[in-house]
Amino acid sequence: MTLATNCDWRPTASLDTLTRRAQIIARVREFFARRGVLEVETPILSAAGTTDPNLHSFAAQSLAPGANRGLRYLQTSPEFAMKRLLAAGSGSIYQICKVFRGDESGRLHNPEFTMLEWYRVGFSYHQLMDEVVLLATDVLAGFQSPQTAEKVTYRDAFLAHTSLDPHAATAADFMAHAQSRELDVSGLGSGDRDAWRDLLLTHIVEPHLGRGRFTCLYDYPASQAALARVRAGDPPLAERFEVYFEGIELANGFQELADANEQRERFERDRRERAKRGLPDVPHDEHLLAALAHGLPVCSGVALGLDRLLMLASAATSIAEVVAFPWERS
Repeated sequence: MTLATNCDWRPTASLDTLTRRAQIIARVREFFARRGVLEVETPILSAAGTTDPNLHSFAAQSLAPGANRGLRYLQTSPEFAMKRLLAAGSGSIYQICKVFRGDESGRLHNPEFTMLEWYRVGFSYHQLMDEVVLLATDVLAGFQSPQTAEKVTYRDAFLAHTSLDPHAATAADFMAHAQSRELDVSGLGSGDRDAWRDLLLTHIVEPHLGRGRFTCLYDYPASQAALARVRAGDPPLAERFEVYFEGIELANGFQELADANEQRERFERDRRERAKRGLPDVPHDEHLLAALAHGLPVCSGVALGLDRLLMLASAATSIAEVVAFPWERS
């Protein structure tokens, strides 16, 4: 049997880049060791997937006998299992692991990628923003690392680059602005406010963020809370942040929601939205809900894409340049 001549077995990353990858991962571990944060491992396969209608889990069929037989999901994030550890009294923890997202592919995406996720007990989300910048600066030292950082609210970033207040503008306002910028608006429903807001964020606002320094974008619309706590007010705001450098999102963090009832409502709302969009139903994580009911300590958490951090260290233009075998050669 012979292989097809177009079957390229070689890695897409250079040996120098793979060596740099190992160095950066070692620096991450040193960073957390100095702070007494425990490294943990949690399952990649789970009986529950993500209910988020904007994320898509890979499903795998288990052939194990008895109750263990059935579908398992490759995790889009280790978040749920790590929160179970927090509820069990682990204290501050971190994890470096592979995660999988079925609909993400491109220059900045690979369906399988490496995530660094960590949780700091007793930290506010502003303290965690500061630590993300410290970590990124530390691990990029000697490669490419800005020396300054800024914090900008979601509202102020929108006002600066679109002149729209993202908490007050209507779907029609967002749509009109998108059309004035000649963005591709095909497939967007005229009344889907969040979809229009996301379009302007990704195409108009994000390219301006993190230019020459880290930008921490924070206080998102409550409808985009995901698993973040929502702070009451007019308007209510999700205590969520993202960190950018040179227009690229590096990290997404939350002041963690600890209310089991609210979390169940969000899961159920997600599943209704999935049904509305014709997406497969995904079971929500009852283990997580039980852990939240037991009691999650006050904490903040963040997920950081290590492949993107390595892109910055290598001055690479795509993830394929910093992983040994991207999706197409896996």
